[in-house]
Amino acid sequence: MKIDGGCHCGFLTYEGEADPERVVICHCTDCQTHSGSAFRTVAPVPSESFRFLSGEPAVYVKTAESGNQRELTFCPKCGSPIYATAVGEGPKDINIRVGTVRQRNRLVPKLQIWARSEQPWLGELGSLRKIEKESF
Repeated sequence: MKIDGGCHCGFLTYEGEADPERVVICHCTDCQTHSGSAFRTVAPVPSESFRFLSGEPAVYVKTAESGNQRELTFCPKCGSPIYATAVGEGPKDINIRVGTVRQRNRLVPKLQIWARSEQPWLGELGSLRKIEKESF
């Protein structure tokens, strides 16, 4: 499916082709730290179909627990994370952060990985009181 999106401030915008059947939630501690949340949701996009429409991202290269290096891109102005991918040239998946995709409501996760690091309270979210918008 065709997707487009960008960072919070609008400096970075992009487009690509995502497969909704490959959307994943990652519970690894790196994703928790980099997202500032309990998990991260990603939609893989083949590098051949991805392109930035505006702006140039900042890049940080991290080394995973496995020893593999991952290139993390983010907006140099507002800090919004955009994607992670393997280091180096050639065809690869661009793992777009679903929160930056305009069509995010159509990218429903199909798999959860790194479940050993999942926050134990996530299963209780359905029982929490909900408020439609911020009221404090």
